[in-house]
Amino acid sequence: MRISGGIATAVGSWPGADPREAAATIIGELPDLAHLVELPGRGVGSDLIGRVSALLVDMRFDTTTRGYRLAPRPGAVSRRARDLLRSDLDALEEAWETAGFAGSDRQVKLQATGPLTLAAQLELPGGHRVLTDSGAVRDISESLSEGLDRHVNEVRKRLGAQVVLQLDEPSLTDVLNGSLRGVSVLDTVRAVPEPEALAILDAVITAQSAPVLVHSCADSPALSFLRGSAVAAIGFDMATIATRDLDHIGEILDTGKQVALGLIPTTPPTKPPTWRDIAEPGVRLIDRLGLRRSTLATQILVAPACGLAGAPLEWARRALRLSTEVARAYAEEPESLTFD
Repeated sequence: MRISGGIATAVGSWPGADPREAAATIIGELPDLAHLVELPGRGVGSDLIGRVSALLVDMRFDTTTRGYRLAPRPGAVSRRARDLLRSDLDALEEAWETAGFAGSDRQVKLQATGPLTLAAQLELPGGHRVLTDSGAVRDISESLSEGLDRHVNEVRKRLGAQVVLQLDEPSLTDVLNGSLRGVSVLDTVRAVPEPEALAILDAVITAQSAPVLVHSCADSPALSFLRGSAVAAIGFDMATIATRDLDHIGEILDTGKQVALGLIPTTPPTKPPTWRDIAEPGVRLIDRLGLRRSTLATQILVAPACGLAGAPLEWARRALRLSTEVARAYAEEPESLTFD
């Protein structure tokens, strides 16, 4: 299965705590690539790292003052994460059926923390990052691979949908640069060499039966690294892109991969933007790369820059509508788009 271009989606997180209302909103606003909503506002077990406790096979988490730590046995964190994920899946299935999508073979997107960010942010029982122990990294990556495969298959069965899997890797650049802090000033976290990091990421990607999109909200996304990976699509915040990144984006598109452009800001701008304001950077990017405008319709997905959990609800809804309007313009009239 190939991820469609010229459509709108979102990164994953959403404001509020009501999974049914959130699922209905997402499916209504993003019919071409809706997603399983993440609601980190509910607290422990529902944020980027905590939610993974519901997906890993034979591995569980406890909380610490800094975040999450591997636990020797299931506890309250794991039970809560699983309960929250189950309620989110029930809400998605209900909204999917209400929209008349059941059995329609539409696409739906699931999100989970990628193996490198998970190893960077999760602690070992002794307090050090999992990333500092190669054996623990291997174990957690294998557990994640198996858990994600089960998750994808469950959603396929529930919805009768084609599934796209998104791996969130916001810490990827720090992992490659060696800029993560240890538990003390004397405790350093080494930079992971690119070949080693690529092997970890690709092992999870290639174990999946669904196409994989890797998304990074990092200030300097590791585009060159991701270009060489097994991903089907790469997502990033368009506002982080510098001139040095243009060649990497061109190479990504040349390989046939999709690009999810984060064009809509996650907080409301001072001046309310129109869809044309949002569309312009993407069009100018394709023009600057010397690519055909039809690339906007075949290889570009339109999305907010990052998750919307911290946005006012009104702006979050507006961000989805802007994404859909821009994607429609990219798909239907890319050649006719002009800007002053």
